[in-house]
Amino acid sequence: MGSTGSIGTQALDVIRQHPESFEVYALTANNQVERLIEQARRFTPEVVVIANETKYSQLKEGLKDLPVKVWAGEDALSQVVESASIDMVLAAMVGYAGLKPVIHAIKAGKAIALANKETLVVAGELITRLAEEYKAAILPVDSEHSAIFQCLEEYNPVDKIILTASGGPFRTFSKEQLQRVTKNEALKHPNWKMGAKVTIDSATLMNKGFEMIEAKWLFKVEPGQIEILVHPQSIIHSMVQFRDTSIKAQLGLPDMRLPIQYALGYPKRLESNFERLDFNRFNNLTFEPPDPVRFRNLSFAFEAIRQGGNMPCVLNAANEVAVAAFLQDKISFPEMSDTIEKAMQTATFIAAPAYADFVATDRETRVKIKREITN
Repeated sequence: MGSTGSIGTQALDVIRQHPESFEVYALTANNQVERLIEQARRFTPEVVVIANETKYSQLKEGLKDLPVKVWAGEDALSQVVESASIDMVLAAMVGYAGLKPVIHAIKAGKAIALANKETLVVAGELITRLAEEYKAAILPVDSEHSAIFQCLEEYNPVDKIILTASGGPFRTFSKEQLQRVTKNEALKHPNWKMGAKVTIDSATLMNKGFEMIEAKWLFKVEPGQIEILVHPQSIIHSMVQFRDTSIKAQLGLPDMRLPIQYALGYPKRLESNFERLDFNRFNNLTFEPPDPVRFRNLSFAFEAIRQGGNMPCVLNAANEVAVAAFLQDKISFPEMSDTIEKAMQTATFIAAPAYADFVATDRETRVKIKREITN
């Protein structure tokens, strides 16, 4: 799911390196129909799905000479993941849109390679309960959570999880400088090549707040057991401290293909031709605490998970709208945080939400925030 995005294209690169281990059954995208056609012609899957139904005719025409089923629409995304031939679903689509198809994949008993962190941010309690009920493994793809997962392969009592963050492009900027940053500056991440939305989330540190919430559900720890540590070099991808005070860390160059390959091949470690880490080049690894005054989104994430219920859903919806508005030059960089804070302060709180409550919360938050930004 999300084969044309940053994670999806890198996953296909991994699959291309291991044709003996993997076969692509289905490819899905939201809008990028030209790239989806190109991918389908290269991997000849059984099914391709374009979520945007207006692109169906173009997709169908582009693949008319291949024995490939062509589907369209949001419901088709949920249907394709239930196919009996599928062993694993890579959830690489961006944002709230990943929630519904991931739930369908879990109920079909599929292993989930999860790159769509918003699924756990919005509905972590629901997702983890369903995964246990339907015995569906969830394997993390985010580099930080993959690192933690690898450090926890052997059970030991965990004292805390240390999530590392690059700090983004504005790590050293003052509050006054942050008022003037542009979207083009924000889209220039110093270490990682990612899609626009997650790159902006990294610049605001919202991405790290989301990863904290994701880590809580993936590894069954409390937010107080999760420490955020800025590590500008992005070599140590995360760490685990155990109760005997020892710490295990997973290191590597910033290359998303490595955690993708680990999730796809788990429990095996597959060989790769990726560039190796040379400590003679990276011999100065530094660390510093994040600044919650300049980067308020981190505090909002901790507050959302402290309140629980539907508040993380409010956080995610408000953030998605705010990021889109910033990318359209409608609001400034700091106003993204103002937008999220106001949404959380005025939201209707639901302590024990069902799936329908998440759908309603997401819709209502988006409508309210878009109206306020327009006015």
